[in-house]
Amino acid sequence: MGTVIQLKNQINNSYYQLKESVDEKLVLVEEKIKSKLASDVELVQKMTNYHILSGGKRLRALLTLGSAKLCGYTKGGRDINLAACVELIHSATLMHDDVIDFGDLRRGKKTLNSIWGNQTSILIGDYLLSRCFEMMVEDGNLEILKLLSSTSAQIAQGEILQLQHKGEIDILEETYLKIISSKTAALFSAATKVGAILSNSESKEKNALDFYGKNIGLTFQIADDTLDYNSEVKIFGKKIGKDFFEGKITLPIILLFQKINSSEKEKIASFFKQNRRSDLDLTFTLNLIKKYNIISECYKKADHFINLASNSLSIFKNSEQKTILENLTSFSLERNF
Repeated sequence: MGTVIQLKNQINNSYYQLKESVDEKLVLVEEKIKSKLASDVELVQKMTNYHILSGGKRLRALLTLGSAKLCGYTKGGRDINLAACVELIHSATLMHDDVIDFGDLRRGKKTLNSIWGNQTSILIGDYLLSRCFEMMVEDGNLEILKLLSSTSAQIAQGEILQLQHKGEIDILEETYLKIISSKTAALFSAATKVGAILSNSESKEKNALDFYGKNIGLTFQIADDTLDYNSEVKIFGKKIGKDFFEGKITLPIILLFQKINSSEKEKIASFFKQNRRSDLDLTFTLNLIKKYNIISECYKKADHFINLASNSLSIFKNSEQKTILENLTSFSLERNF
């Protein structure tokens, strides 16, 4: 049946187990984020308060805390500061993404740019990044500073590469993976590797967690892109077809274009040449995706990265934390929020 099918037939509590394992520290991460975003400028405070209340899974922060715990970090609060830092980098990129994509809904709530406009939202994203760099400098570890700085640059390059190939219906799967490796997996990778660095772990442990984070990030993004075309799954705060209407070519469309006949290719290609796509266009596309069993194909691709992520933790001795992180690899395929 394969790993993916088995995983989809069971309830995966690994996210909640990870959250529970570092629960006390996660509370402190939230407090750190709130204190770092405090401002005397009324509009800045209002917008950052709105952003904090919009919530989120805090998955990247959890991965930083969980990886540090796996590597034996127990004393001090550097893991809390750096988990907050990683989370703020993620939040800043989302704010910039919503401006680029004209997004009006995230996590079931109106986006900052849809309420306060694009100019202010970009500046708030920049404000978050500036606070991140303050925290990196305060930590004082040059390896971490270099890692998170280069990761921020990599994310920006991934976004630009995606824009460069926007509407390119015959984009290579290799190019798609390069895009999501930069714009999504890079920060997952940094989050997990940071946990090893601040624990003074050996190179092999740093590399293992780097590899783990990268592959869980790839899994997460593939699943996210697949959910956008999976009309049979209802995800809180997500609207089916968002990527389609924005003209983004993601894995479901790439795999579909490889399978469909010439007349169907012409039709799909015409959709992405247009400035706007209609509900009827989406319905036609969703019917083809169902006809060619594309959702299952996408999950098979994600399954490959799940196995890579899980196997990368084999160098660590058995522990409850290791088991939680191993099981977390399937979370992105099963989540309903």
